[in-house]
Parts: sequence; structure tokens; C-alpha cells
Amino acid sequence: MRSRPLHLALAGALLAAAAPVPASAQQEQAIPVNARVNVVLNPGDRVRLKVWREPDLSGDFQVDEDGIVVFPKVGRMYVQRISTDSLKEMLIALYAESLRSPSVEVTVLRRVSVLGSVRAPGLYYVDPTNTVADALALAGGISPDGKQDQFELIRAGKRLPIKLTQDSRLADSPMQPGDQLWVPERSWLSRNATVVAAAVTSLAIILTATFVH
Repeated sequence: MRSRPLHLALAGALLAAAAPVPASAQQEQAIPVNARVNVVLNPGDRVRLKVWREPDLSGDFQVDEDGIVVFPKVGRMYVQRISTDSLKEMLIALYAESLRSPSVEVTVLRRVSVLGSVRAPGLYYVDPTNTVADALALAGGISPDGKQDQFELIRAGKRLPIKLTQDSRLADSPMQPGDQLWVPERSWLSRNATVVAAAVTSLAIILTATFVH
């Protein structure tokens, strides 16, 4: 890598557009917010970094509670509220100090609990550009008792006032790390429609036979 002054100059040129840096991250890299991109990083997210022809630099990297992530060769960077586009541009510039024309791909993975009537409820890291159906697939799909067309986004035990379908893109929702994607259970009558229909049919036969005789 090049000298420290050049590194600081690069960060300083972008500082005006960056989110405020907390005291714990004052010595970290400052990265600008790109308002054109809706998907931004928050504590609890993961950054999926792919550097072409550099497997040692690629991988999934956790954003800690202070909004800091550690990348190979680059070190600690403050990334809270930073867009994927801005982070990609910064990493390209930083890796260009030691690599020739680096090709970098950055994907945000959001931490989401997929719960309710799914086959494998649990905590998953989901690409926000994917749909609700993609998140449900990670959890094994909807169980036979679950609703196919009604889903809830829950935060701190409270249901958010938003309508979600299987085609809804997660990036278009107010989803945050730690939120729950909840699949409600179908009503008893809906789950037992066949049994109820058979019982009604049997009752009708009995009543018909009774009145006939």
C-alpha cells in the first residue's frame, strides 16, 4: 500500500458527504453516503465482498455494533449508513494501491429472522434486493399450515404497517437488521376445510336418510 498521507487524503476528499462518525470510530476510514442508492449498511449486516482473482480478499465480513467492518489489507472501516455504491468506489480506490485495476463487487446481507409457519425458522442473512419469496426459500418455504399470501414485518414485538407479498422486494420495505419476517398460520377452518366438508356431507346424508324414513 502507499503512504499514509495519500490514504488520508482520499478519505478526506469524501468526508463532506460522509455520515457522522462516533467517537469510537474517529480513527477509522470515513466513507460518503450515496443518496442515489437505497440499500445502506447498518450494524448487524454483513458485507459480501468479491475481488476478482483475489480469493484471499473475498468473503463475508460482519458489521459490528459500532458500524465498523474489517476488510483484508484495508483494515477497519466505519460503514454505518453507507451505500453499497459508495463502499464499492472506496474499496476500488484502496485496493488499487496494491492491485492493478481491481474489480470489486459489494453486496449487503441483512440479518433477518424468518419465523412463523415456515419449515426451518431461524436467523438468515438476506440480500435486500431479493424478494420475500427468496427469504422464505432460505427457511425451507412455507409450511402447510402457513398463509401463502400474507406476511408481516415485526420489529421489537410490534407489527409494522406495511403490506408484503411473495413478490415484494425487501429493499423496498423498511426492513432493518434484527427485524422478523413472520408467516401467519392459516385459520383452523382453512386448515381443516377437507375435514369440515366431509363432516357436512356426512351430516347431510344422515339427515336425508332420517327424513326419508
